[in-house]
Amino acid sequence: MDKHCIGGVPGNRTTLLTVPIMASFGITIPKTSSRAITSPAGTADTMEVFADVSLTIDKMRSVVGSAGACIVWGGGINLAPADDRLIRIERPLSIDVSELMLASVMAIKASVSPTHVLIDIPYGQGAKVETLDRAKELKRQFQAIATELKLKILVLMTDGSQPIGNGVGPLLEAYDVLAVLKNDAAAPNDLRDKAVHLAGMMLEFVGTAPKGKGESMAADAIKSGRALRKFNEIIDAQGRKELPPLGRLTHDVLAQRTGTIVSIDNLSVARIAHAAGAPATPNAGLLLFTKVGHAVTVGDKLYTIYADSEEKFARAIQQASIDDPFTVR
Repeated sequence: MDKHCIGGVPGNRTTLLTVPIMASFGITIPKTSSRAITSPAGTADTMEVFADVSLTIDKMRSVVGSAGACIVWGGGINLAPADDRLIRIERPLSIDVSELMLASVMAIKASVSPTHVLIDIPYGQGAKVETLDRAKELKRQFQAIATELKLKILVLMTDGSQPIGNGVGPLLEAYDVLAVLKNDAAAPNDLRDKAVHLAGMMLEFVGTAPKGKGESMAADAIKSGRALRKFNEIIDAQGRKELPPLGRLTHDVLAQRTGTIVSIDNLSVARIAHAAGAPATPNAGLLLFTKVGHAVTVGDKLYTIYADSEEKFARAIQQASIDDPFTVR
């Protein structure tokens, strides 16, 4: 089994939840992930806060053999060298066009020889894919390539109109993942709900769960602590790291008017988090305090900027004065 999200939505770290959920049911899931190209954190960037992700192919096999799963950086094991070259071109230019993305995703998927693949296409304003029509076209293209590669594929189109979770940046997103796995009352419900939905669909896709029962089984894996135990097993097998402290410099951005949040722009959030240092500085980024549909009053905290460099801190504050991600009406 393998799973991939095309990205573009800050905080969307469902892979770090779906992998241990699936593995807790005995499903082998050797997950190779990329680093961020245009976003403030990729799956590999966030997992690297917890454990080593630059494994050799022999070490990857050992981890999967002992834990039943892994979450590693695909560029470290040279499974799809052409894809690695594409990413090295894309990252400094901040491009992630559809044709390169399709080639990148399917090259990686084919390289680990899974029997089943789930693709998540978030769409909405400010996401990589902004319209439902474009999401449907990408779905068709993924399905066509999977047919040629003889892969069983399930393509889901999900809401990508605002950031998912509370944290934006490797460490802050890692905190969200832990909060969900630990059943913390303050855990972001949107991240938990999406991960449970994806894992439930995956469980049904591979035949582990009866149709209509996948989500309840996935939710129970979290509630019972099985997913957390499996995640810790994966971390230990890959080489556990001590979590660093959050960036020492902080700045709160406050609501300037009373009203309801009607939109949160993904691109603006990403630009401010980048300015603060994410993902190169893992403990930099943003902590969001509200979502679309929530009411705010003048002076309420919308988000906090974290940085570890005076220069990047100043740059992030300046970027926040230019980019206003939150629309209040």
